[in-house]
Amino acid sequence: MKTAVDGGFQLDARLAADTVFVADWTLCRVLLMDDAQFPRLVLVPRREGLAELDDLPERDRAQLMREITRAMKVLRGTVECDKLNIGALGNIVRQLHVHVVARHDGDAAWPGPVWGHGPAHRYLPEARDKLLADLRRESGKEATGRRKRNG
Repeated sequence: MKTAVDGGFQLDARLAADTVFVADWTLCRVLLMDDAQFPRLVLVPRREGLAELDDLPERDRAQLMREITRAMKVLRGTVECDKLNIGALGNIVRQLHVHVVARHDGDAAWPGPVWGHGPAHRYLPEARDKLLADLRRESGKEATGRRKRNG
């Protein structure tokens, strides 16, 4: 998965253990958090040594915002949700990463945050594989639609 753009990028071991690869976008590695209670994508800028948003050059911060917006559209097109939460905490995993979380009115943590709400409920393999296929398909639609609008 490493490209010239990645430079010295290495995914934090905890993120690697808790997620499944979805795609590499222009800036970010896109991951699915392996917790069926709260469908969420995790965006990790493929740059070495980042901990905070202001560690990114301005151009990359703008790209991150575009990719957060894209992730929101991909999630909305893949799973039903009432609200999308965006968060970049970094208190446990220092590597800069952004969560895009699909929420439901009445979900297990509603209306509070999903962080710290008990142990993860891992996806069953079949459900995870179907969701990954749907996310990748929707991600491709979003990229194609964006090219058409801009082209």
